[in-house]
Amino acid sequence: MKKHLTLISVVALLLTLPLCARQGEILNAGELQTALEKLNVLGSVLYVGAHPDDENTAVLAYFSKGRKFRTAYLSLTRGDGGQNLIGPEKGAEIGIIRTQELLAARRIDGAEQFFTRAVDFGYSKTAEETFEIWGREAVLADMVWIIRKFRPDVIITRFTAENSGGHGHHTASAILLNEAFAAASDPGRFPEQLKDVEPWRTERLFWNSWRPDQRETADLPKVDTGEFNPLLGKSYSEMAAESRSQHKSQGFGSAGRRGSQYEYFRLLAGRPASKDPLDGIDTSWSRVPGGQKVGAALKRILGSFDARNPSRSLPALMAVYGELGKLDDARWVPVKKRELLRVIQSCAGLWMEAVADDFSSAPGGGVKISMAAINRSEHAFALHSVGFPGLADDSLIDLPLENNVPWTAEKKLSLPWGCPISQPFWLRDAPGKGLFTIPQRDLIGPGENPPSIEARMVLISGGERLEFRIPVVYRWTDRVDGELYRPFEIRPRVTVKPEGKVIIFAGNTPKKIKVRITSQSPNVAGEIRLKGTDKWRVTPAGFPFSLTGKYEEKEVAFEVSPPASPDEAVLAAEVLADGETLDRDLVEISYPHIKRQVYFPGSRVKAVKLDVKIAGSKVGYVMGAGDEVADGLRSLGYDVVLLDDEMLENLDLSQFDAIVTGIRAYNTRERLKYDQPRILRYVENGGALVVQYNIPRGLLADIGPYPLTLGQDRVSVETAPVSFLDPGHQLLNFPNAISQKDFEGWTQERGLDFASQWDGKYEPVISSHDPGEPDRKGGLLFTRYGKGVFVYTGYAWFRQLPEGVPGAYRLMANLISAGKSRGK
Repeated sequence: MKKHLTLISVVALLLTLPLCARQGEILNAGELQTALEKLNVLGSVLYVGAHPDDENTAVLAYFSKGRKFRTAYLSLTRGDGGQNLIGPEKGAEIGIIRTQELLAARRIDGAEQFFTRAVDFGYSKTAEETFEIWGREAVLADMVWIIRKFRPDVIITRFTAENSGGHGHHTASAILLNEAFAAASDPGRFPEQLKDVEPWRTERLFWNSWRPDQRETADLPKVDTGEFNPLLGKSYSEMAAESRSQHKSQGFGSAGRRGSQYEYFRLLAGRPASKDPLDGIDTSWSRVPGGQKVGAALKRILGSFDARNPSRSLPALMAVYGELGKLDDARWVPVKKRELLRVIQSCAGLWMEAVADDFSSAPGGGVKISMAAINRSEHAFALHSVGFPGLADDSLIDLPLENNVPWTAEKKLSLPWGCPISQPFWLRDAPGKGLFTIPQRDLIGPGENPPSIEARMVLISGGERLEFRIPVVYRWTDRVDGELYRPFEIRPRVTVKPEGKVIIFAGNTPKKIKVRITSQSPNVAGEIRLKGTDKWRVTPAGFPFSLTGKYEEKEVAFEVSPPASPDEAVLAAEVLADGETLDRDLVEISYPHIKRQVYFPGSRVKAVKLDVKIAGSKVGYVMGAGDEVADGLRSLGYDVVLLDDEMLENLDLSQFDAIVTGIRAYNTRERLKYDQPRILRYVENGGALVVQYNIPRGLLADIGPYPLTLGQDRVSVETAPVSFLDPGHQLLNFPNAISQKDFEGWTQERGLDFASQWDGKYEPVISSHDPGEPDRKGGLLFTRYGKGVFVYTGYAWFRQLPEGVPGAYRLMANLISAGKSRGK
């Protein structure tokens, strides 16, 4: 196990070394010449923001692929508190998606990606609230650590304390960066880091994200991101659009801009610059003692480089690799050796792969790996050895790799008991509200886990030893998409999935809770249990099971009896097998634009006994960007029908007691611009329509029967007081009498995108506001239209219902039942 755990230490290299090329990523001629040029550039730029999507991808592409600097984006958070335009994932799962979207973006614009431990806890209006939740010193320490590891010449901030777009995370990132800029060079700040890194003084701190007027631009450093790169066939602003468009979960698809696009930089700290952000900074090999010889050799290689026959440069490149081994420099030599390895690989057309016979295995299990290597050049390479660090010692091969003749072999590996599963490292331990729990400092910064298993292939050429790390992957052929890859995963031997995250008991009747167990390893037997509390009775105590085949499933059902009074409990599903307790669920996240991800949350289900009544029985639900509200309504006892476009156009809507539109439905369901008149006729004829929040930009139709303008008002403090504007209103009394207690226990926020203006026919029912702000009354509006009723609500039901917040269910039941009451 200790040997296997050394795999995790590989991640410590990720802050100092770019990731090695995975199979298939051999550079084309334009990319290869760009990479050759980059070998001779020793400058670095760090861009800093608060969230995924705060980065300026044009600036990143310009510095990375245009100026060939080592460039990175530091996002303080992983976007865990954000919303999702492409699916229902929230919380940790949207954080995984946005992490991968950033990594996909970086593969396009050429920059690297770093993070601190800060959790995106949702929208914050002040830096003070942000610091209180994050812990100011902890996030500052992370930023200093990353600066000392990356050692940028220039840092660029997206925000300043005065220009942050009104988001507390943005303001906090700017305040902290000003402190980190100074603290990184001070040996008295965070001295515990100095056993692993040295203090680092960055030359300049700039602010980039604003458009100065013409009078301001004369003396500001600037760059033209619209400059065309003929080697790559695009301008940097065009690359930026492709990179930006990876933020698909946020709907940030972008069109490429052509023509000059200037970005300006205002100095905030450090040595002044005149025309260029890196004025006066030596970015040549002269900054490395003894490096001039390497710089001169690389210049000669570039002068004679033949794109039609890049292998002609290999003897000279191997000589440079040897010279790098003679230099004593901890900052640039490891980085350039890594870059040079990829250039050598591409010049030779070296293809190396390690493909597993299955996409996963479990501790105590095994995997068969097919290895291949092929040299597609006349240059002499010998395959010296192949090994799997932490799992299998190197095997001596010592065979020449002849031009275009594949070498292949197979290796069976056993995974030791106790080896870590492929859980995102920041989710291995339960996070706090403000910080992820990451005990190892070397894991602060990297974007993702290292591969679960790597092959190490050592080649010899010209007396030099070249070590390549090849991630083990699973490969298959799709009938439509052709050859596809996914990362190899280490899973628990058995995963346990309870039915639903929340089970609502609206009465005293027991409910069946199904639990599905899946064997991730053959021949597993034991007992499955669902553990309750003293108030919640679960029968039976357990079920025996035996699963012989890998990926075999078994489903059992426990009967859960609620207490007589309202209560909440977390029920834990677990498997006892061979003396081991296994209590992890399996969540797979698969979208075409990111690498497939797995996440293993605890196997938990929240049981909530409610004092709740409902009126009506059948609800039509118009899904928007994706949420779990429909499941919440089903748990209340409603018959919920998901309405697709054809149903909205042709179905008899009068069968529904209410129609509810999901979050951002009027931003994402194109047909609503045509179907809205029919929906409003349903209301006019006696139906009830409940519209959940939409953003004001990009509305496809007028959402209400009378004029209604959405704004960007929100109440971000989940504990903000709520006032009843009309205590006698039917929404507060039928069929459930709503009290202040129903607004306890809310999560992340009260609501967002409240209405800012509305016709006098609408009645505001409740109001709330963040500290120091005026009352926000546009979060719940009611009106009668013909024989029916219309409700607009910006309150965050999409967060509260999946979390089992009792009061949210009671008030939502009243909204659904609005058409059944003729009261005030």
